[in-house]
Amino acid sequence: MLRPVAEGVRVHESEFCQTNTVVVDGTAGALLVDPGILDEELSAIAADLRASSTLVAAGFATHPHWDHVLWHPAFGTAPRFATAHAAGAIEAFLADEAWRERLAPMIPADIAERVPLTLFGELTALPEGAEWIPWDGPRARVIEHRAHASGHAALLVEESGVLVAGDLLSDVLVPLLDHSAADPVEDYLAALTLIESIADGVRTVVPGHGSVTGRDGLRERIALDRAYLLALRSGEHPDDDPRLGPDAAYDWVAGVHERQAGLLAQR
Repeated sequence: MLRPVAEGVRVHESEFCQTNTVVVDGTAGALLVDPGILDEELSAIAADLRASSTLVAAGFATHPHWDHVLWHPAFGTAPRFATAHAAGAIEAFLADEAWRERLAPMIPADIAERVPLTLFGELTALPEGAEWIPWDGPRARVIEHRAHASGHAALLVEESGVLVAGDLLSDVLVPLLDHSAADPVEDYLAALTLIESIADGVRTVVPGHGSVTGRDGLRERIALDRAYLLALRSGEHPDDDPRLGPDAAYDWVAGVHERQAGLLAQR
């Protein structure tokens, strides 16, 4: 079920890790951001759009991880945009004939048969350095950075002040680093500073995973993510981070802090 979070912006929350699909209403249709996760959920989103006589005019993937590059035939054949780096990464992944075998361990076994892969990763690259989504709707600013994944981008829907954050600013998951980067912690800290610089124009934040929040919540999550990253860099365990430990909402990334600390120590 799509629920409104701001004027002209609706969200569907998946049963898998509180993954958020975002629908931005435009003049000739909707912009669909990171649709997921399960086949029946995507079908339900398509049904909600049909019920409101809304076509999908464009799609956007915030980054090239499996849970953000899904699609459903019922959404139609609108272009699905991503940054040039993100589109290039998924194109290289799909060029391997064994990509399905490589993908299989990434998807939890209990939902694997419910995740549609027919149109997986079929993205259209935006021009290098593009600042806006090319579509007939509210201006959606592309805020590209190198936190979490190559080519990761948040979207700021300027008219409504909605920040679609991708896999940043979650209240249920700690920052997950892109360990292929030269300096993943600094990249992530730089991304938080970039987001902080536009905070005055944000009224609503929709993370890729977790609950929707407002402007005060944005600043709180930036501070929480920054504290986690500084602790990680210093080799400390952030014992007061509510996203870690036995009381955390999700354990599908159990041990993630120890794993990330270990990878950083090997550099």
